[in-house]
Amino acid sequence: MNQRTILIIEDEETIISILKFNLEKEGYAVIEAMDGATGLEYALTKNPDLILLDVMLPQMDGFEVCKKVREKSSVPIIMLTAR
Repeated sequence: MNQRTILIIEDEETIISILKFNLEKEGYAVIEAMDGATGLEYALTKNPDLILLDVMLPQMDGFEVCKKVREKSSVPIIMLTAR
């Protein structure tokens, strides 16, 4: 059975830790990126099965990351925000 991979693009380490702990407990592989530019690179090169994407990010905001991912991929994206 292939393990599903989730990419978390989030700049708050506490949020990443909580999400990663719970997702790995459920059997998912987790990739982390702490800024929009790195997140975009990982989204396009690591082929995740799902992206959890924060809206407020350094270097490139979540809306821009989403737009650029959509130009090349139809991977499901869930937007996260504290706002």
